[in-house]
Amino acid sequence: MSTTERSGRGSLLRTVGLELLVVAALYVAYRYARLLVGHSSAVAFGNASDLIGWERALRLPNELVVQQMLLSSEPVTRLANIYYATVHFPLTIAFLIWLFIRARDHYRQIRTSMALLTGMAMVVHAAFPLAPARMLDGLGFVDTAAMYGPSVYTEAPKADSVANQFAAMPSLHFGWAVVVAMGVVRVSRSRWRWLWIAHPAITLLVIVGTGNHYWMDAAVAGLLLLAAEWAVRTWYGLGRTAPVRSLDDARVVAPLGSSPASAFALVAAPAVRPSHVRRLPSRRGPPIRAGPRVASAAAVG
Repeated sequence: MSTTERSGRGSLLRTVGLELLVVAALYVAYRYARLLVGHSSAVAFGNASDLIGWERALRLPNELVVQQMLLSSEPVTRLANIYYATVHFPLTIAFLIWLFIRARDHYRQIRTSMALLTGMAMVVHAAFPLAPARMLDGLGFVDTAAMYGPSVYTEAPKADSVANQFAAMPSLHFGWAVVVAMGVVRVSRSRWRWLWIAHPAITLLVIVGTGNHYWMDAAVAGLLLLAAEWAVRTWYGLGRTAPVRSLDDARVVAPLGSSPASAFALVAAPAVRPSHVRRLPSRRGPPIRAGPRVASAAAVG
């Protein structure tokens, strides 16, 4: 093995080791940092009451309708419980591994967006403890996981040493699902890549139908992700791009419109400028001198 090959392999191992540490730290922060903040049950249930009032004022659909539709089929309810309990972490980890292998530059920026999203979510979890809908049996909600299984939570929130059950706002289940979908759309060139949008859509129905989150939990997660993407693009100087002149450029600087689809297009647009897309030349430059033909025409005139 040549010196260059050994150096390249050593550099790759260091990079992999560093990324494993970063992802492990992200996982620990997500799983255990919320436990360091003490939450009052009364405050969490009071915030839940306020949140439901805000949703009704905004005329958002009642989450109870989604749950009742889910409960109309026991097999579908069990499947939703399994999806909530088992898809979140394994799929996100598999996505990060795929992205690291497929597109290293995209990986760094998407990983950073995910880290920022998680960090901001932790702040909201601490500032706004929120009891999930499955705890509001007085309003007709039920805990589908406790009813049919599997359940990832203990029956008593205060006795849960693994998860903070009052950290419903925002929903990182939904936020990370959007990150996975936007990453696949951004990096893959398959004609089927847009089907990955189904992942956050299914996740949204699952977290609401199982009573683990409210609509606004997902909405706040989406807003935090847009803020994280803006911060990452600003840090990398991605806002200073050339005017759009081709479809490739349009994927780089997708505009942020007023619809959810256009917002997703902005997030899913590549954060790394493709190598074949060149910056437009500056308008400044040396004065253009007239050639012989132009000069002779001027002389005749």
